[in-house]
Amino acid sequence: MLSRIAEALFWIGRYVERAECTARALDVHLQLLIEDPTIDQAETCRSLLAAMGVPTDGEPDRAAVLRLLLTDSSSPASVAWAIASARESARRSREVVSTEMWEAINTTYNRVNGSQLSRWHAADAFRMVRERSNLVAALCDNTISHDAGWHFLTLGRSIERVDMTARLILVRPYTAGPEPVGAEAAWQVSLRLLGAHHAFTRTYRAIESPRAAAEFLLLDRLFPRSAVFGLTQAAACLEALDPRQPRLGFGGDAARIVGRARATLEVRTVTDLLDDLAEEMQGLQQVCADATEAVSARYFEGAVAPEWLGGTQ
Repeated sequence: MLSRIAEALFWIGRYVERAECTARALDVHLQLLIEDPTIDQAETCRSLLAAMGVPTDGEPDRAAVLRLLLTDSSSPASVAWAIASARESARRSREVVSTEMWEAINTTYNRVNGSQLSRWHAADAFRMVRERSNLVAALCDNTISHDAGWHFLTLGRSIERVDMTARLILVRPYTAGPEPVGAEAAWQVSLRLLGAHHAFTRTYRAIESPRAAAEFLLLDRLFPRSAVFGLTQAAACLEALDPRQPRLGFGGDAARIVGRARATLEVRTVTDLLDDLAEEMQGLQQVCADATEAVSARYFEGAVAPEWLGGTQ
């Protein structure tokens, strides 16, 4: 496979996943501001923007969050930017991307392009982005041969999902004061941000402790948005892309980085992870950045791949 096509497929996976996760985070965030009048809007908005790597000045409000994370096509953290970038990557790899998948990405782009998102009711815009992103993911899995191209796309999606899980776990709502809300309420918000509340309730039933929520989002091997699940899927894709790996162990820096991160998570206790959660989640974000750099160096012929560190490409 040509390196330019492999790179484009990898970033389609990342961009589509980023758009879907950002739309969900915005939906939950704005619902929270409406549902709870005691929430400090400026501090809560600042927490979300900081987790997404967007620097802010002054007192951010609902309008600023929607502009920076939804409609501003010049902001690398926005839904509009991610969808436009996914379309460009799909155009570059058109000979591999299926017709149905291309049409889904292109239609989504046409709905978003030209500031059209700003004309939608916010809830409708979030729903449209989530549904279209999941449609693209489903078409990827069902209309593309599961060969090297599919593995690159799935690898990108898995790395982005781990990165977004780490970022959204750090989002904390604030009460008037400002002080962050209690740990139990904060973890319930994290579950909603990651679309995990229903699955968590089915798994843990009446147990809604911070420890149980952290265990589910970080260590559960069956939930698709847990950190361990994403790292496991990324490791499987890297193994499939390296025919020597089944005989020689870790066949490249990316596999080594991902494997070490997964092993470290699985041998740590939940108590240890909770003791310094912010540092642990920032470490996971760095793992995703390092793995992306290693994948780029090995498979994309040293091309400078887009990165999402501190809100910049």
